[in-house]
Amino acid sequence: MEEILEREQKTILVVDDEQPIIDILVYNLKKEGYNVIEANDGVTAVNVALEQKPDLILLDIMLPKLDGLSVCKRVKNSLNVPIIMLTAKDGEIDKILGLELGADDYMTKPFSVRELVARVKANLRKVEAASIYKQQATETGTETRKTNKIVVGELELDLDKFEVKVRGEVIDLTLREFEVLKFLASEPGQVITRETLLEKVWGYEYYGDIRTVDVTVRRIREKIEKDTSTPQILITKRGVGYYIVSK
Repeated sequence: MEEILEREQKTILVVDDEQPIIDILVYNLKKEGYNVIEANDGVTAVNVALEQKPDLILLDIMLPKLDGLSVCKRVKNSLNVPIIMLTAKDGEIDKILGLELGADDYMTKPFSVRELVARVKANLRKVEAASIYKQQATETGTETRKTNKIVVGELELDLDKFEVKVRGEVIDLTLREFEVLKFLASEPGQVITRETLLEKVWGYEYYGDIRTVDVTVRRIREKIEKDTSTPQILITKRGVGYYIVSK
């Protein structure tokens, strides 16, 4: 039993140059049963992440030696690990840049530790669910059964392979981008609000800035649309949300 618990224990890398913040996060995350490792600067953070491959990273933006945005970009180039950025109260541009560089989420300082732990759990659940689903699909054997796909117009999602094709060309999406596109494509023509996407895809209700969805959608558009200024697949319903063209 102990071996099973140890194997299932998730590792979280906490990166911040303020030791009191690290201490608070380490204490609360360990209370939740997580294994926690830490780094106080950007260079160390990259090295630790690539060597130990944590299950999730809490990453401050303002770091010595290498800033958090650069850390995020370098880590995401090598690892598909969820990253939650910790931003300054007035760091609006940092939030947007972080998401565009591949961060999955962000929280503004000062933050509620309880909410942060909830976000950590939500992001880990999404990754774990996707991993289990993919493993089951592999074990079943794609050659011996019908492939589970969503096809809407020029868009094709293979839910077993976590693969997206547009006009027959394979598109490289992050897990979060795939989940957003899958949710929208499951109801073509139906306008989905940003709030619904945050609840269903990110796994929690969002009471503040909903720009997380907008940035993720923009990244998806850059990959699937011929011309992002006149999108033909993923459409914005101004003031409401987004939908996939049903044709």
